[in-house]
Amino acid sequence: MSNFINIEADIVPQAISETSTTRNSALGKIIRAVDKDTTNYGAGEFIYLKGVASTAVGSIVTYSADDFTTSLAVANDRAPIAIAMSANVANQYGWYQISGKAVGKVLTGFADNAICYLTATAGSIDDAAVAGDLIYRMKGGSAIGTPSAGLAELDIERPFVQDGATV
Repeated sequence: MSNFINIEADIVPQAISETSTTRNSALGKIIRAVDKDTTNYGAGEFIYLKGVASTAVGSIVTYSADDFTTSLAVANDRAPIAIAMSANVANQYGWYQISGKAVGKVLTGFADNAICYLTATAGSIDDAAVAGDLIYRMKGGSAIGTPSAGLAELDIERPFVQDGATV
């Protein structure tokens, strides 16, 4: 898949793709990293958060800026969105992508260049329009199956959902 390497001046003691039972960075810390794998996804931004049960690599999550905890994203959520870089389950800590070329869990039939929506399937998104569940600042970068089954490339720039609320 990808191999994002920290490009910040300060040392980050936990790799982007790792999860840990020990908090190794400040919760909410945002860093930049670049993909050094053949996938060549370029640069992205990542936020350090506390995990939630059933998180897998590519899970779409919402997170709270109050305590930097995550929840698997579902229909009707209202929060910032991030994508899990590891199987960062409950009581563990890890990195989540918030900008750049990402890889996330999608439902069957997800199309390239799709507009993204939350679904009733926790941690996955789809391109079927659902009133109020549009994910702002996220679009499909590939169809389902690229780079692997159940996943798609996504173009993200600090995505969020509002559940149809107006600002």
